[in-house]
Amino acid sequence: MSENISLAAARLQRQVPAAEVRIDDAMIAVSNLLASVVTARRDTPGVPAVRGQATITRLVKVQSALAGASGDVLRVHGELVDIARETGGLDLHECPSLAEAGAGEAAATG
Repeated sequence: MSENISLAAARLQRQVPAAEVRIDDAMIAVSNLLASVVTARRDTPGVPAVRGQATITRLVKVQSALAGASGDVLRVHGELVDIARETGGLDLHECPSLAEAGAGEAAATG
């Protein structure tokens, strides 16, 4: 494997999981914010239920967008694994579940 491929693979092995974790962190932060907004509305005397509904709806949309982004990044991860397999840039020791799956596929087809 060329040095360029090795460097790119090493960089992606760090960056992809980091992106997945950061999206999860953002989802948690938005969930906590949403819970705080709803709690504040409920616990503030004299605030009608309709007050803050637009804000709550926007936060739900943000949460939905983050869930979509999370799924897209997971799909990208899978696509990059496939590319790495094709180019010989994948160290299966970095993705144990993929190594196990690959070994099972090899045994079934071998």
